[in-house]
Amino acid sequence: MLEKDIFYMKQALAEAKKAYAKDEVPVGAVMVLDDRIVAKGYNQVELLQDATAHAEMLALSTCADFVENWRLIDATIYTTLEPCVMCAGAIIQCRVKRVVWGAKDIRLGANGSFVDLFAKKHPIHQVEIVGGVLEAESADLLRAFFQKKRKEKKGLELN
Repeated sequence: MLEKDIFYMKQALAEAKKAYAKDEVPVGAVMVLDDRIVAKGYNQVELLQDATAHAEMLALSTCADFVENWRLIDATIYTTLEPCVMCAGAIIQCRVKRVVWGAKDIRLGANGSFVDLFAKKHPIHQVEIVGGVLEAESADLLRAFFQKKRKEKKGLELN
């Protein structure tokens, strides 16, 4: 694990905390080009009522706008949660160079926890993957969020 990976993952965690504060599943992402954050995103599925409004998808789109190109061949995405199938597909499609993720997603993770879209050799592009960076911090934030949601649900059921 590189020191810069920890630094940028902390920035992704800051984005995830924004999602938490807005009652969204706390996942955050940042896009890095030339050792500089050029795009950020956090889950906004509930706010936008859009199942595709994942942190990674929003960060990828913002990054593409920034570089004025959908090909993000020199970019690294840092995300607090293992990308799902949709996000992994978009990462491959955008030709992102490197993915660094935090916590495993046993429900939908597309880097081996559920399926592994990155394992199959792509004919023109291979993504470098680093998983488990600040895993405990990412998982703790998700755990706290879902514990809060379960308590809220229980409170509603008691009324």
